[in-house]
Amino acid sequence: MENSIRGHEAQRIIKELNVELLPKKFGALGKTWVVLLLIVIANGLFFYCQQLRQGLCITGLGDYVSWGIYISNFVFFVAASLVGSLITAILYLLNVKWRAPLTRISEVIAVAAIMFAGLIIIVDMGRPDRIHHLFMYGRIQSPILWDIIVITTYMTISILLLYFPLLPGIAFCRDNLTNIPKWQKKMYRVLSLGWRGTKDQFAIIKKSVTILSVLIIPVALSIHTVTSWLFATTFRPGWDSTNFGAYFVSGAFMLGAAAVVAGMFVFWKFYEGYNKYITENHFDRMGKLLVLLSLVYLYFTINEYLVPGYKMKQIEADHLQSLFVGHYAPMFWAVQIFGMIIPIIALLFKRFRKPAPMFVIALMVIVAAWFKRFLIVIPTMLHPFLPMQEVPVEMQHYMPTFPELSITLSSLAAALLVITIFVRYFPILSIWEIAEEKGIETEEMEVKGE
Repeated sequence: MENSIRGHEAQRIIKELNVELLPKKFGALGKTWVVLLLIVIANGLFFYCQQLRQGLCITGLGDYVSWGIYISNFVFFVAASLVGSLITAILYLLNVKWRAPLTRISEVIAVAAIMFAGLIIIVDMGRPDRIHHLFMYGRIQSPILWDIIVITTYMTISILLLYFPLLPGIAFCRDNLTNIPKWQKKMYRVLSLGWRGTKDQFAIIKKSVTILSVLIIPVALSIHTVTSWLFATTFRPGWDSTNFGAYFVSGAFMLGAAAVVAGMFVFWKFYEGYNKYITENHFDRMGKLLVLLSLVYLYFTINEYLVPGYKMKQIEADHLQSLFVGHYAPMFWAVQIFGMIIPIIALLFKRFRKPAPMFVIALMVIVAAWFKRFLIVIPTMLHPFLPMQEVPVEMQHYMPTFPELSITLSSLAAALLVITIFVRYFPILSIWEIAEEKGIETEEMEVKGE
């Protein structure tokens, strides 16, 4: 690059970037946040211990609704994890420069989400002591086995995509953080893998990221397609759809983009100096991307309900009526209006693509996305093709119990705690990628650290 910053000036900027973006100790607000998350997690663990002792009878699950909010939460986590392939891989391969400050945020969200997608499945099993049966006796014909394979593969690639670009930042923490405990110094020393910031090391990182970015896209699409097949291959009204794969993937991209926007705002608002790198321009561009993804999801949503609504087969009609005008109608229309229609309309205007409005819209999309997964799972389970006859009244309805809600909330809190702990000990912005965005070549980054 002809305008590339050279010599000592380049090294000065790299040093400045590192110092400004070093992980910081939590203040009072951060400590309060961690304590609240730990309380929610402890509450969930208490009830999970009860579930291990008493079984799934402490939940609202039964013979008809055998998949409840645990599975809704699983699908939500899988959807949120797709953000890693969107920001890190797709935009990276398209050489979109403005994505640089957002890559690590998206990867941390992806890793935390996919970790707890796997754990919530174990919670839903009721007998975690039998999980090894899936590996010992699993049949390749079963979509559940496909899901395990794809989730494990996706989590491995996501961790590597997070770790490799993080090496320069870990090395800088190793060399420049002095007033820290010995265990923390040892952690940085071990995790940095002897990084010295040479041209060859940067070349290896770039090649690795490129390979992983190419690999993660089909795996990411597979994970949500396979998840959709778990539903679509089950003989139930509302799930008997060839649209489910594209429907799930498009919804996951929309949720993932909203999660990144929420993360961007937190760092932009509460971390001093970060607003120099996460700017209003990033919010504006993410707003445009969120509109595009929302329009794609709107198309598949209309397709999902229009075709069975036109045919109106009896059991499908009962299912749709429960959504459109029945028991679940308030939730259904709230999800469509506040989680999709209002965000699309609002984000068409530039004044709503500012940080504060974008944060509010992102939270609306995230909350609506969770309830959308609830609506995909629960109403369908309550409308089987074989009618419910001569069964107790409690089996004809589903209401999650307090222990069930507590365990679900604790999984969400634990995912947020993983992100919080990461931010406390590692740089959340990819400094060398930001430097490249500023025109500094990797040859000029041959300094200790980054």
